[in-house]
Amino acid sequence: MSLLDTVITIIRVLFAAFIPVCFLAVMVWMERRGCGFIQDRSGPNRANVFGFRLMGIVQNLADGLKLAFKEDVIPAHIKYKFYYVLAPVIVFTIAIVSFASVPFADALVLGGKSYLMQGIPTDLGILWFMAIVGFAVYGIILAGWSSHNKYGMLGGLRAAAQVISYEIPLGLALISLLIVYGTVNLTGIVQYQGQLLFGFIPMWGVVLQPLGAIIFIVAAFAEANRVPFDLVEGESEIVAGFHIEYSGMKFAMFFMGEYVAMFTSSAIIVSLYFGGFQIPWLSTAFMVEHTRLVVILLMIALPLLAYLVVGWIRKNNRNRFLPRESDPDVFEATWYIRLLWAAVILLELVLLIFLIIGAGGAAARILAACLQVATFLVKVTFMCFVYVWVRWTLPRFRYDQLQRLGWQTLIPLSLLNIFITGAIVVVLS
Repeated sequence: MSLLDTVITIIRVLFAAFIPVCFLAVMVWMERRGCGFIQDRSGPNRANVFGFRLMGIVQNLADGLKLAFKEDVIPAHIKYKFYYVLAPVIVFTIAIVSFASVPFADALVLGGKSYLMQGIPTDLGILWFMAIVGFAVYGIILAGWSSHNKYGMLGGLRAAAQVISYEIPLGLALISLLIVYGTVNLTGIVQYQGQLLFGFIPMWGVVLQPLGAIIFIVAAFAEANRVPFDLVEGESEIVAGFHIEYSGMKFAMFFMGEYVAMFTSSAIIVSLYFGGFQIPWLSTAFMVEHTRLVVILLMIALPLLAYLVVGWIRKNNRNRFLPRESDPDVFEATWYIRLLWAAVILLELVLLIFLIIGAGGAAARILAACLQVATFLVKVTFMCFVYVWVRWTLPRFRYDQLQRLGWQTLIPLSLLNIFITGAIVVVLS
């Protein structure tokens, strides 16, 4: 293996392993700020380091320290302690491993060799995800059973029934999508979405399969056990369900596993239905061939985007009950704005040097890959926000409503979608 192969492999593995974990802080912050905004109240705004609260992100550090140093109790009535400890490990590990097949940029061609930009460079693609993600429910079932608690056992049974109910429409929605794409390779699927329909509409999966997209997203919410499908926890009915007997870091692993699974689910939805790493109307070939134009457009867009972000910071970091001169939010926001403009100036200088020295060959391909990674993360962040938005908007379903939606609505619609898709493909072919 050459030095270049080693470097690319390390980058792919590090991205696939650490980005989902690093996004935990972003998603927990988004959850709290989002629910605060929707409920018309302040979000996290107390925990700080030397007066800096980072708009609430420091609260995540406080929570992490609390969970790390909290007493980790194994109840005396637990008979099978090995399985009790193994359950949260399974949930957290599966959530990370299932992201390994998701491409975060187009195949990178360097030195005449093509590198798939995903954690595990496999052609299995969506089959890898479907095979791995189903194992997460074993961790939940194991947690409920090993807890030796009636509420935990009910949570585990609900999880099993929910997975059976919603993996069927999930798989059927994928079948109709694969009929269109003709491949299970996720990189190939995203590359297909880089084409244009009628010359100007991006051929994203949501355009080609609108009904399938709705079915898949609803089923993905249920698979991730998010509201309104969090019946496996159901505080009002079974207290906390499968993790009722867990505390300390074992509970934290369930907590982190849910958010990593949410990130992975969002990444899959984006890759299948929202173009993945594709930038609308800017294919990889176009960016490589017209790198100078792309860089110039980027240099124009960065200050404009920064101006909009600065306006958002000033609007959302102001306590209306305090005088402006004594408001700590205003002081903190001023530093954020300075750092943001400093970052924009630095990026502008880097892009200017890129234009002067040369904008072609391997440098152009690396720049295109960096832009695609940024696009992918932005899309995934928006999809994660949809999870938060739905959680704080809709109430939890009753269990009979959950099962009725899966068996009597989503499955018939999935079968109808396969029939319509197959008929259209046959006619057009």
